[in-house]
Amino acid sequence: MNTNVNDDDRRGKGPSSKVVYDTLRDEILNLVQRPGRLLDEATLADRFQLSRSPIREALIRLVGDGLAAVLSNRSTIVSPIDLEAFPKYVEALGVAHRLNCRLAAENRTDDDLEAMASTNGYLLESIATEDYLLVSAANKSCNMAVARAGRNPYLAAFYERLLDERRRMFNLHIEHLGKSHLATQLYQQHDLMLKAVRSGEPDLADNLALDQTRQFRESFLEFMRTDQIAAIDLGKSVYVP
Repeated sequence: MNTNVNDDDRRGKGPSSKVVYDTLRDEILNLVQRPGRLLDEATLADRFQLSRSPIREALIRLVGDGLAAVLSNRSTIVSPIDLEAFPKYVEALGVAHRLNCRLAAENRTDDDLEAMASTNGYLLESIATEDYLLVSAANKSCNMAVARAGRNPYLAAFYERLLDERRRMFNLHIEHLGKSHLATQLYQQHDLMLKAVRSGEPDLADNLALDQTRQFRESFLEFMRTDQIAAIDLGKSVYVP
């Protein structure tokens, strides 16, 4: 009889690595797992009743998504929100957003328009709940409906990764500034974009996307300049341009 059985081998199967990944991903995006927080394999293994191997697999996927980072001592943390990199980030977001919107206006199908209308409707319903996390998730769904209408899966995948980081910033932002005005503004933006895509006007869609990115940039920069930002742990030092 083998008596050299470690704790990992004695654990029950529990949930899968995918469940761990999905759960932690949602928690990171919704700021339940705050920037810079340690994602300890042993602690997570106890939480999910799994061996360390599937926990490690989930963490590797999160690192690949840019939502987690590995330190020099090999420990894994929730990726900090890097305010120093914000100008470069929003530049990349703007390029991807504008290209997706242009392509959507050029390539959309009736099914795409229906999907965009459906996600916009869900966004409006989520605003009525006054749950800013639900609004944030619905906002991403609206943006991805546009990206899928553009018919470029490579650009859409790149855009989705940028949107996940934007979602963390949005949640941090709206968590402290209040949700009513920002949420209503989001719906108005998506409604205008739907009209531009439906009418097949890529230049108009591009200009709307440019305005949307600029509004997000200015709104978040204003938030960064408030006294509130100093009290928020972003996982690293804060820099306000």
